Amino acid sequence: MRFLNLLWQFTWQQMLCCIFPAVIFLSLAFSKYLPIPFLPRYDLLLIICIIAQLLLIKFGLETWDELKVIMLFHIIGLVLEIYKIHMGSWSYPEAGYAKILGVPLYSGFMYSSVASYICQAWKRFNLTVTNWPKSGLVITLCTAIYLNFFTHHYIWDLRYILIIAVLLLFLRTTVFFTVGDKRLHMPLSLSFLLIAFFIWVAENIASFFGAWYYPNQEVTWHLVGFGKITSWYLLIIISIMIIAELKFLKKDLREDEKKPLIRD
Repeated sequence: MRFLNLLWQFTWQQMLCCIFPAVIFLSLAFSKYLPIPFLPRYDLLLIICIIAQLLLIKFGLETWDELKVIMLFHIIGLVLEIYKIHMGSWSYPEAGYAKILGVPLYSGFMYSSVASYICQAWKRFNLTVTNWPKSGLVITLCTAIYLNFFTHHYIWDLRYILIIAVLLLFLRTTVFFTVGDKRLHMPLSLSFLLIAFFIWVAENIASFFGAWYYPNQEVTWHLVGFGKITSWYLLIIISIMIIAELKFLKKDLREDEKKPLIRD
C-alpha cells in the first residue's frame, strides 16, 4: 500500500511537471482535427504556446529566471531545427506566417518544454546532485554533444563515443529526489535514459499529430525508430547540464552575497 501511495504521488508530481508539454500535445491534437479558418495551424500553435507560457508565469508556476532558461532552449532548439530542415532530416510542410527559413517558431517551444519540465521537476522533487563533475568538463562535453548534431552530416557520428564519455564523466554522480516524505536517489545517467525514453514516446505522439514529419512519415505515419532515443539521450543531457550549471552558478552568487565584506 505504501508503495502504491508513493507511486501515485510520484505520478501526480510528474503530471504537474508536464503542464507545458501537455498543453503543446493537446494543442497538436485538436488543431489537427479542428482547424481554425484563415489562421495557419503553425501560427495557432505559436499563439497557444506564448499564452501558456505567460499563464505559467502569472500563476507562479514558473519564475522569470526560469523563463530565461526556457527561452535559451527555444533558441538552441530553433537553430538546430533550421539546420536539420536544411539537411532534410525532417520537414514542416504546412503553411505558416511565423516561419524562419522554413521552420515555424512554435517548434522551438517543443525544446523549451523539455527545459520547463526539468525546471519544474527540480523544484517539485527538491532535486539535489552529488559528485557533479568539474564545470569545465561538463561545458566541454555539452558543447561536443551539441556540435555533433551538426557535424555528423559531414564526418563520423560520434554519438556512441559521447554516450560513453557521459557514462564515464557522471559515473559517480547521483541525483536525490523527494516523493512524499521519502528521500530517494538514482544514478544521474539512469535518469537521463528514462527521460529520453519518455521524450521518444512523446515524439511519436507529436509526429502522429503532425507536429513535423520525418521523410518516411510524409505518406503514412510510422513509429519513430528506437535509434532516436540516443539522440534524445544526448539532448536531454545538454538540457540538464545547462540548467544544473546555471543553478550552481546562481547558488554560488547568492553565497558570495552573504559573505561579509573584509576591509584591509
